[in-house]
Amino acid sequence: MVDRLAVLLERFSVSAQVFHAGALCGINTLPGEDGIGQLHLVRRGPLEVFHGQQALRIVSPSLLLYPRPMPHRFVSDDERGADMACANLRFEGGVRNPICAALPDVVCLPLDGIFGAGEVLALLFEEAFNERCGRTALVNRLFEVVMIQVLRQLMETGEVRGGMLAGLSHPRLRNAIVAMHEAPARDWSLDDLAGVAGMSRSVFAAQFREALGITPGQYLQGWRVGLAQQALKRGRALKVVADEVGYGSEAALSRAFKAHVGLSPRAWRQQENPG
Repeated sequence: MVDRLAVLLERFSVSAQVFHAGALCGINTLPGEDGIGQLHLVRRGPLEVFHGQQALRIVSPSLLLYPRPMPHRFVSDDERGADMACANLRFEGGVRNPICAALPDVVCLPLDGIFGAGEVLALLFEEAFNERCGRTALVNRLFEVVMIQVLRQLMETGEVRGGMLAGLSHPRLRNAIVAMHEAPARDWSLDDLAGVAGMSRSVFAAQFREALGITPGQYLQGWRVGLAQQALKRGRALKVVADEVGYGSEAALSRAFKAHVGLSPRAWRQQENPG
């Protein structure tokens, strides 16, 4: 089986920074910082969580994931509180990160329902709730491991409906998606992708659009432009980037870039780096 997460995480990384470990008492509001998601692990409740018009009541050990900035409020007992470990998440590329963009606004999972995470969570809580040398660095890495386990869980159980993660959950479509991820510069035709997926051209095209909401060509363009944005932000020359992501010229990349982003590569880079 192809590794559906490897290329994604190599090209669009996710990093964690713990900001709370211990009891959270009373009412606590997190405003939602620009460009930052959050991952909360509730070791002991109960805990009420409010975001927008929605509310959750957590009575068993659970995970709460907010991949994108979203104000939310925790309400727990004034004295006993709820035992929690919380981390900020930074997705490389921000909201353009395809992992971030593919996730629902809120994910809530019971901790004992995350396959294979028991030992990692036990170590994370042990380190988070004790003052030991290297604690912060270790807990940050453990949060990142948990994030990978959550992504794996969502894909393997098919719990995400629509978008890239839904496509990566499909037993055949995922082969074509991973192929595009691994070789974005290749001149992929619909027939090529259907062959990789082991499907007929018409069935592949129909099922791809049904699962992801866009055509294979649109998906490939979005993946290429996302890679181009990363490279441009690092200061790479437009001509070099065009070759790397599968466009034969600066003009071809510029047309695709503007169609996808709404700005030319030059205007986008100036907007991203105004200094």
